Amino acid sequence: MLDKTEYMNDLLDWYQNLLTEKQLQCMSLYYYEDLSLAEIAEEVNTSRSAVFDLLKRTAHILDEYEKKLHLVENYKKRSKIYSELSALNNQEVNRLVGELEKIDTE
Repeated sequence: MLDKTEYMNDLLDWYQNLLTEKQLQCMSLYYYEDLSLAEIAEEVNTSRSAVFDLLKRTAHILDEYEKKLHLVENYKKRSKIYSELSALNNQEVNRLVGELEKIDTE
């Protein structure tokens, strides 16, 4: 379960601007704040089953975005390469890696 939660948190970090307000609210309450379905249903004034369905549909949408765009996957690959380059302890390489990392966080 923790792997799925981490994966969903990563997807939310990257694709949250593509979600509706209600999708984002429910996903945030469930994955970031660890609220139960019943607690979320009360918060958004709907049924537990409606929250469950919304979470399931939104998770599928986020997964589809990642399958098409690969933003999370590519970020993780770049981060690994940056770490490997930094480990070379070359001053010029480290400077360039720093610039690339700045671009990634903008």
